[in-house]
Amino acid sequence: MLIFLLAWQTYAQQEFLRGRLLDAQSREPVPFATVRVKGYALGVISNSDGGFQIPQKYKDLGGFLVISCMGYETREIPLAAFSTNQISIIGLGPGVFRLSEAVVRAEKKKRLSARAIVRRAIAAISKNYPTNTFSTVGYYRDYQLRESNYVNLNEAILEVFDQGFQMPDQTTSQVKFFEYKENIEFERDSLAQRSYNYESWEKVIDKAFLKNYGGNEFTILRIHDAIRNHQINSYDFVNRFDKDMLNNHSFKKEANTLLGDEVLYTIKFSKVLPAYSAMGTLYISKRDFAIHKMVYALYDNTRQYKSIGGSNQLLKDKKLIFEVSTEYHRNGDKMYLSYISFHNTFQLRLPPLFNVRYLVVNSESEYFEVEFDEIPNFETAISPENYKFKFKGDRLKFKKIVGDSRQVRLYPDLNKARSEIMFRELYTAGIKKSIGKELLSAEFRNIVDLHGNLLHSPRYQDYDQFREFFVQQLKPFVTMPTDSLLMKKDRPIFKGQPIMKPDNFKDYWMNTPLQKVAN
Repeated sequence: MLIFLLAWQTYAQQEFLRGRLLDAQSREPVPFATVRVKGYALGVISNSDGGFQIPQKYKDLGGFLVISCMGYETREIPLAAFSTNQISIIGLGPGVFRLSEAVVRAEKKKRLSARAIVRRAIAAISKNYPTNTFSTVGYYRDYQLRESNYVNLNEAILEVFDQGFQMPDQTTSQVKFFEYKENIEFERDSLAQRSYNYESWEKVIDKAFLKNYGGNEFTILRIHDAIRNHQINSYDFVNRFDKDMLNNHSFKKEANTLLGDEVLYTIKFSKVLPAYSAMGTLYISKRDFAIHKMVYALYDNTRQYKSIGGSNQLLKDKKLIFEVSTEYHRNGDKMYLSYISFHNTFQLRLPPLFNVRYLVVNSESEYFEVEFDEIPNFETAISPENYKFKFKGDRLKFKKIVGDSRQVRLYPDLNKARSEIMFRELYTAGIKKSIGKELLSAEFRNIVDLHGNLLHSPRYQDYDQFREFFVQQLKPFVTMPTDSLLMKKDRPIFKGQPIMKPDNFKDYWMNTPLQKVAN
């Protein structure tokens, strides 16, 4: 058994056992693996760094974890092997195919093309996914990554009531909150928390627009499950999955993937345009063509870039616009959601580091004084061509510009009479109200401070935004709630939503990402 321990900083009381899944060969994290407590039908999905946490009580009960992930061996590990004050590192080895001779002969006899497999999978949705009312209880979170650091982490435990795949999810599904919180143990970035703004361009998704579909963050997340919403338009270029997926993409069959003892077709697909590349992978059962997993990513071909987030990216050197990862699991003869992760990048415009603090009209000495908030590079600050001043629409020239510390004084190149008239008018206007741009306008260009920051030049910070829902418990047969304690779909998740904690609330937990520990 490959398992060893990594030191972890703990609090006075430890309520969780913490683990991290790594590929046994590459030592890379294994994200989105299912980690379930054996015998309890409860569990979590590993985070992007392979991390997860399980309540201490299951160790006290002598429990076991069952860990499964596509392409890897399924592991069963006793919780007694976990320490309460350390992160347990668990290595997962590759899954090994053990196909009978009869299966091999059948495989040789009947070969389906990648497109034919996808066509059968789409046709089988109505058979493979539930049509009765069911619910999933799980852990929701949204957060941002800024230079690989978590900011603005919000978390919730909620229950989704779904009337079945034949019903429109957006209008018929309902949600109840058990708990939600803004996690203040992680940094809060007020600028990055703002809504997207395509008027001032202070916060935008470059080359894309994220619609709210008339709902909140969770509604936006759900609409990006193209399998659940196969009969409506979900996102470019999947669009309507049952009609547009085949028309919009080319397909290629890769080597099969193993999930436990089930063999899955691995189908790569893509759509390449001059400005965009869309790429993804479908994992489809050879048994009944059920779609187990779908990964989809859209890239900007015009920008070379490496995103700081995301675990499923297929083009590492292109600017990611968004990616969606959705996985389903079997329960009886139907497929139910395991998790959905929606990840997009956005750009935040930050205030300039170098600005004009004020502009003073000195009518007595007949010059303009400009004060900067940082010491300028005077080679640029005293250059006349870097100033464009206009009086009543006429460009002013300067005969002399002198600087001292953070100030420069600009002396207009005018004869005495014209200079006196101009400054008298400016003085009078300043006394009466203020000097308008139609009287005096001032523009600055190519002036930098001692650090090379360009005057009035905004800065841009790249962020990664995540919205994710990980199922902890499936209830295959439930009754649709009719009470008033349902999520208000047009209200943000963390703004006054009703909360209802069930009697077994302690059975569920938030799989909060592990904080980075400074060395």
